[in-house]
Amino acid sequence: MSIIKDFLFQLTLVVIPIFIYYTFITEKVKSQKNKNIIMTILWGISIIFCMSFPVNFGDNSRLELRIIPLLLGTLYGGFWPGIFLSVIIILFRLSFGISIGFYNTVLVLLTSLPFILFFQRSFSLSKKDKRVKIAVGLSLFYCLSGLTIFCILRGFSYDFFKIQMVHLFLAVVVTWLFTILIEKIREIHQLRLEVQNTEKLRVISELTSVFAHEIRNPMQVTRGFLQLLNEPDLPKVKKEYIKISIDELDRANEIIEDFLSVGKPSINNIAKIEVGYQIERVVNIIRSYSLNHNVEIRTDIQDNCWIFANPQKLNQSLINILKNAVESMPTGGRVWVSCTATDDGFIKIIIKDQGIGMTKKQIDRLGSPFYSLKEKGTGLGMMVSFQIIHSFKGKIKVNSEKDKGTEVIILLPQIN
Repeated sequence: MSIIKDFLFQLTLVVIPIFIYYTFITEKVKSQKNKNIIMTILWGISIIFCMSFPVNFGDNSRLELRIIPLLLGTLYGGFWPGIFLSVIIILFRLSFGISIGFYNTVLVLLTSLPFILFFQRSFSLSKKDKRVKIAVGLSLFYCLSGLTIFCILRGFSYDFFKIQMVHLFLAVVVTWLFTILIEKIREIHQLRLEVQNTEKLRVISELTSVFAHEIRNPMQVTRGFLQLLNEPDLPKVKKEYIKISIDELDRANEIIEDFLSVGKPSINNIAKIEVGYQIERVVNIIRSYSLNHNVEIRTDIQDNCWIFANPQKLNQSLINILKNAVESMPTGGRVWVSCTATDDGFIKIIIKDQGIGMTKKQIDRLGSPFYSLKEKGTGLGMMVSFQIIHSFKGKIKVNSEKDKGTEVIILLPQIN
């Protein structure tokens, strides 16, 4: 009974960081960097407690689940959290003194950690089911490495072998359960965010439907009279003022169009389309605009990249992103557009420029309404683009560095 209690206590020590993080941290902390730091600290505390209160099996036989926080912390956190957690394990084990157990711990980490770090990127880009498989496979590899090194250092013992096999079974099962738990919590959290965004869009839709036409009607009347007044015999200053007035009315009309696009995001006429063909059309549409800005567009498009989408909406989002890429290079440059199929079932579209780039803070705000890096921008164009990609069950990621350009990566589910 004591062993069961100790084991349940070990499970509790692993569950607590997950509970604290997804209950208190995800909603209040906005910066992803700060989230990773907090989560790494929580996993580190979990490791210390797991090693402090092991499950004891007679003399010199102990079982602990430090592999779980190490593995999950590395897979979900990345390279530096993995190094940090490994250092905690080594230093804490060193506090017990240098022994065969210490050498065993160090050798297992040196053997297993490179594999965990190698698969971390693949894990972060994979879907839910593949993530679970990767986590379970790495947990199994870690335990088998520990078992092998244990037998080399201490010699084979049937009793110790049984304990290690119990440890292997528990570690793999708990890894499987906890990875599924985290993925389910993340999925629920993402659904909550989508519901909140949908509610915001519903409010915007109601506002646009009420005010858009009321604003547009007097604007159109005013523009018509200004055009009538724009006669050749008018003084030059008056003509200049009339031109400025017409330009500003046109800009206000563009803002209303963007606003209506946000308020009416319905994606109709979904069909099987070839992404490469749509990209070629978009590039041809925007090529003259890019040449006026001294920008060259180069393409690298793979054939047979099929998805389910609305072609007009997809083109709209790609034009917005390409237009931003062109405008980010005031002195000219190049834009690269590529389209390839990935091994995990996605079509990857990459749009990369040599523009002014963005800071991490600017990237985090990208896609928010009324946030734009352009002097007269509204931010609604990028918000619509993000919304369209998400409506196709796709993902969009932006990598950028100040004064070194921006890379927009779009992932859309592939069909055969």
